[in-house]
Amino acid sequence: MLLPLKVARGVADGTVSLAFRRWRAQDVRPGHVFTTAAGLVRVDAVEPVAAEAITDAEAVQAGWPDADRLRGRLAPEGTTYRVHLSYAGPDPRVALRQDADLSAADVAALDAKLERLDRASSHGAWTLHYLELIGEHPQRRAPDLAQLVGRETAPFKIDVRKLKALGLTESFAVGYEVSPRGRAYLSSTTRRR
Repeated sequence: MLLPLKVARGVADGTVSLAFRRWRAQDVRPGHVFTTAAGLVRVDAVEPVAAEAITDAEAVQAGWPDADRLRGRLAPEGTTYRVHLSYAGPDPRVALRQDADLSAADVAALDAKLERLDRASSHGAWTLHYLELIGEHPQRRAPDLAQLVGRETAPFKIDVRKLKALGLTESFAVGYEVSPRGRAYLSSTTRRR
């Protein structure tokens, strides 16, 4: 479930506790925890609701000024769901990307994970190349970086998210940077592309 940054921040600070979505099939289940730009968010409950029954007070709890505007942003087809949300803690990748004190075992584990990503790729080995590219072009637009490697933007961004999940990169409003952990990895690994 994707949440706009403003809504994710609202969940984190307690001003947002609901989301409304229209899906053909229920997309999330109670207990599911997902990562947002503002930290971890838990789905506490999900229930179908008639869109017309959404109140202005509920819209405000979902980060909208009123129910009419919220209803206007729902998908045109499907069942409308009320999703109860709560903050589940900070994004663990933030602490991970700051951890630059890598042991030989840490480097070996990252080597193995990146080699596995490279082997599974339909476009060949990419992990080291992307880390080096991001290091050479900090906070450069993703479409520009994707063009430099001959890829479409969306699949390029999916690959970079895999590096981010390992704590090797961090995202900004525009572009990416190699994290302290990523820099430590690049200086320690014996892998070469």
